[in-house]
Amino acid sequence: MLIYNGTVHPMDAPLLPLGFVRLEGGKVAEVGPMDRCPAPGPDDLDAAGGHILPGFVDAHCHLGMFGNAVGFEADDGNEATDPCTPHLRALDAVNPQDRCFEEARQGGVTTVLTGPGSANPIAGQFVALKTNGRWVDEAVVKAPAAMKFALGENPKSVYNDRKETPITRMATAAIIRENLAKAQEYQDKNAKADEDPDTDAPDLDVRLEALMPVVMHTLPAHFHAHRADDIATAVRIAREFGLNYVIVHGTEGHLVADLLAKEGVGVITGPCLGDRSKPELANMTLENPALLAKAGVKIAICTDHPETPIQYLPLCAAMAVKAGLDEETALAAITSTAAELGGIDHRVGSLTPGKDADVVVTSGHPLDWKSRVEAVFINGNRVV
Repeated sequence: MLIYNGTVHPMDAPLLPLGFVRLEGGKVAEVGPMDRCPAPGPDDLDAAGGHILPGFVDAHCHLGMFGNAVGFEADDGNEATDPCTPHLRALDAVNPQDRCFEEARQGGVTTVLTGPGSANPIAGQFVALKTNGRWVDEAVVKAPAAMKFALGENPKSVYNDRKETPITRMATAAIIRENLAKAQEYQDKNAKADEDPDTDAPDLDVRLEALMPVVMHTLPAHFHAHRADDIATAVRIAREFGLNYVIVHGTEGHLVADLLAKEGVGVITGPCLGDRSKPELANMTLENPALLAKAGVKIAICTDHPETPIQYLPLCAAMAVKAGLDEETALAAITSTAAELGGIDHRVGSLTPGKDADVVVTSGHPLDWKSRVEAVFINGNRVV
């Protein structure tokens, strides 16, 4: 399949004002200017002067976890009965038949990181998925993709209503810290048992098994945090345990942007399209991504679907541009940098030969609200 005669945004190389992308075997095979374009065939796609870019990546959402227009029957995003549930897998909850997967494809969103919400301090395992496939197993890019932790108002509110711990920020952090320490101890005991046949391995603990990759730094930690003090708590815990981590939402990140840049931590910002519906969103501003990026923080932009419907991911990036973010940085925030912060940039996020053939073709610039999505390919197959 050849997609030609369009402005190509490789995202890992300079923009091509007029170029082509060749797909083969479900992968990107070649990217180049039109003067090197192979002769098109009848089944190839003329972009007609539009834009050709990698499929959009939403680095944080709950697609398929909270069903569309169904209510409690399809509400599978929060097991709000236990504050520590690292063994829960989004893979077992996602419903790929939810109509919002189709809307994601129509909006050019080809890959998402989706998983449990923020009711629990330790919520469970996120999964990276393509937005096509009848069975979720067919769509997996990486499982697990991250361990979800939550700080601040959400755990406090949920467990205060239940009259159980945690009802303070202190207790939320303590639960996270306690279980990470237990996972370290569990991992040490397993390592000793592997080294010494006379040493018994600890009894199986599925929670600690799930947390072991986090404390071994092979599974990223995603910390839900809005307020600057909650962001600081996430950084503090991550330092203590040497975690590989990112901040999710980071609503008050702009208040501590220089400190986040110094820490070298990435922030998955958003959602930006919504009201200040709770106290910790009081300092929400559309300028947050721009201010973070200006300070040198790596950023992605997310919808937090269903908070903002998944198909409006490019609009969220466009709103960030309107508020001062550089246009190319905004595009990267929903493609290459989103894939990097999601730990899946080896597969998606740029039109790099060898990566998955996930491609979006738009009628105009992808961040222009008037542009239409003309075609979408996932793994080389046209889905829109």
